[in-house]
Amino acid sequence: MTQAQAHAQTQTMPANDRVSIELRDDGVALVRFTRGDKMNALDPEMFERIIEAGSVLERMKGVRAVVLSGEGRAFCAGLDTASFGRTPDADEPDITDRIYGNSNKFQQVATQWRKLPVPVIAALHGVCFGGGLQIASGADIRIAHPDTRMAVMEMKWGLVPDMGGYALWRGLVRDDVLRELAYTNREFSGSEAQVLGLATYVDDNPHARATAIAREIANRNPQAIRAAKRLHAAMLERDTDAILMEESVEQAAIIRTPNQMEAVMAGMQKRVPKFDDVDV
Repeated sequence: MTQAQAHAQTQTMPANDRVSIELRDDGVALVRFTRGDKMNALDPEMFERIIEAGSVLERMKGVRAVVLSGEGRAFCAGLDTASFGRTPDADEPDITDRIYGNSNKFQQVATQWRKLPVPVIAALHGVCFGGGLQIASGADIRIAHPDTRMAVMEMKWGLVPDMGGYALWRGLVRDDVLRELAYTNREFSGSEAQVLGLATYVDDNPHARATAIAREIANRNPQAIRAAKRLHAAMLERDTDAILMEESVEQAAIIRTPNQMEAVMAGMQKRVPKFDDVDV
């Protein structure tokens, strides 16, 4: 049994009919929305299971990259319209309450992918509307089928995007473009999403492309990859002086470590590196 398999047996997603996690030997975790019969629409249980998946991944050893996808005909069709008429539970927190650090429950399903220490690649197909688009926007990289149907959908229902979208779209979409998409809730394709900044690449097989990128990332020094993800967050949130210092702090913690030296030796010897995942 490999180390990844051993960890997978002890730190897995509890059985459910909303989200699954498969940790592969190469360190790539395949996370799938499994409510395919409902186009992976977001009902109350779906919110709970997605957040649970993020918590499991946060603790899971041996994960170096994540591929996020949806089963069936869609990545995620957004909020399940059956939830519109649901009476809130008496003890349900107010949406202004911060339950998960800087996020409420509805925001956490999208923002948690940015908070994960490893890169997340979303594979988009079919439909990616509303909350589904905000979840996809939480990924580091998005691969969309060219015919994917996408929309900032909330204005259709008289609402504003409130699942982390405005925070996650910084640096992705030009301001006037985002305003048009939000104000009109018009539908656009995966191909147009790449032009707009909401998709990194388009591909006829987005899951295969996303998995190939994840494998490439998993073959890099895991300490450096995690540090780079932290730096990308700092780049959006901090001023120039703080970013420059953060670069130096991260590099000082990596340089001349066993994993960094292994990256050098593997490159010089033209072989596959063997990195240590412990305490990264």
